[in-house]
Amino acid sequence: MFKKSKYDDDDGRVIAPMNVEGMPWYLKNVRQKNVNNERSHPLSTKETISVTLYAILAGITVALIIGLFGFLFILFCIHVWFR
Repeated sequence: MFKKSKYDDDDGRVIAPMNVEGMPWYLKNVRQKNVNNERSHPLSTKETISVTLYAILAGITVALIIGLFGFLFILFCIHVWFR
């Protein structure tokens, strides 16, 4: 009755598998493939250190910005608001 639509840009890859245990449509006999099979190469030591360093720097940046705004808020409260 209904015609299944075929998309031109569909290459058949699975981006997010929806076969999750506990859901009503779960099929036990379906094998899960590696979702990111073309990007699953391990990082080299240099790349791992670089990613870790940039993640730490991003966290420190966010912490400093939040701390700066907290410090400015405390100064505002002391010198303007509570006078």
